[in-house]
Amino acid sequence: MTAASWRASLSGRITLLAVGIAVLTALLAGLLAVGLTRSAADESARRTLSRLADAAAVRADAGEAARASQVRAVRTLGGLGVESASVTERGAINSTSRLAREALTPARQQALLAGRSVSARDEIDGGAVLVEGRPTDAGGIVLVQRRADATADSDRLVRRVLLALAIAAAVAIAVSAAMARRLARPLRRTADAAHSLAAGGRDVAVPVEGPTEVAEVASALNTLSSSLTRSEGRQRDFLLSVSHDLRTPLTGISGYAESLASGVVPPDETARVGAVVLTEARRLERLVGDLLDLARLGADQPRLVAQRADLVALGREVETVWSKRCAAVGVPFTYVPKVEHAWLTTDPVRVRQLVDGLLENALRVTPAGRPIVVEIRPAPASATGSAGFAVEVRDGGPGLTDDDIPVAFEPSVLHDRYRGLRPVGTGLGLAIVGRLTALLGGTVEAGHAPEGGARFTLRLPTQGPPGPGSPSPAEPRSRDDTGLTAE
Repeated sequence: MTAASWRASLSGRITLLAVGIAVLTALLAGLLAVGLTRSAADESARRTLSRLADAAAVRADAGEAARASQVRAVRTLGGLGVESASVTERGAINSTSRLAREALTPARQQALLAGRSVSARDEIDGGAVLVEGRPTDAGGIVLVQRRADATADSDRLVRRVLLALAIAAAVAIAVSAAMARRLARPLRRTADAAHSLAAGGRDVAVPVEGPTEVAEVASALNTLSSSLTRSEGRQRDFLLSVSHDLRTPLTGISGYAESLASGVVPPDETARVGAVVLTEARRLERLVGDLLDLARLGADQPRLVAQRADLVALGREVETVWSKRCAAVGVPFTYVPKVEHAWLTTDPVRVRQLVDGLLENALRVTPAGRPIVVEIRPAPASATGSAGFAVEVRDGGPGLTDDDIPVAFEPSVLHDRYRGLRPVGTGLGLAIVGRLTALLGGTVEAGHAPEGGARFTLRLPTQGPPGPGSPSPAEPRSRDDTGLTAE
């Protein structure tokens, strides 16, 4: 990893941030500690030297001969490491210390001889010195101490504090770098897993660990991996099912066509064979049409024409057509409008296609003597997000299991489960119903009917927006225009 990419990474940024905070904290703490320590040390050194000056002045005044006592005081201070000088009443300076002589300026001499104390800080030979002077009976005494000598202990303390801060900063940097790598490691694993998913891998599982946010990312990726696996599994099953359904009519057509071509079909059987070929061709055409419809619905390509429509009137049209179809096979058909009118803005052609699709599915599985019911009623606002109406298709057929209901609108799922057990279509009809309902802004759900079979409830909002690119209401529509047909 290059330096630039490392700085751009999460680990690098966390490390740099922690280093910056640690260094800034250590710098501020160091400056504060040094300032306070030096200020306290200067004040302590000044007080100490002041007390020594007071003691020296008292000692100088305590003797029988003031001048001799003053000399003894000066010698005593010399033993303590404090340089000193004395001034007599006549202005003579007695001291072997050059530093003390320079500190005892004429102004300070006059102040001492006048009986005033002296307390000052001076610069001598390029270094700071502390000066304390006291008047005595013999004249005056002045004490001088280099600041470096007075604050030697505090300076050593400051150096130790700075060393401790430097060590703390180094430890903070090391800990932050380790924590940054630890935080970034789950994200790197998640990124690698995402790349693996993008490359086609599906057996991807990321450990859910680390902080809450990082763990949520890993959990979401695991969920995505599982969803992709299930989705692709359904796609494979769907393709297998479609391939089987396409192969069946193609096999029949090919077999009869070969018989006709080879002349093995007697002349009196030609019409029957032709009828079989035509039936299989229409079955194949219907399957291909359903596939095209499903693909177009998935791409949101259908054109919708929104207009005011009355579902109750549409239901009567449905009753006129389907009561005859149901009666022809001995299935009672009942239309139950729970309202006088059910006005809404939608595409009535699409709604009719949805109802016809649900009725086609119901009639296929309902045995003779069992009912089919179409009911129209108001739908509460909580059902669709806004007030609307519901169209319910119920039958007295074999119905659905609890496991069938969540996957009822998945392509070919129910078709594969019940093929060979009950009459089935292409396996795409309910999938088309589910996707077209979503385009109309409504919802559809499956359930159990009180008649003993399946219940499909289509809910449509009062205001259903048309799809993009909708033609005007007066514009005629055909299969080429819409890409969909209503059975």
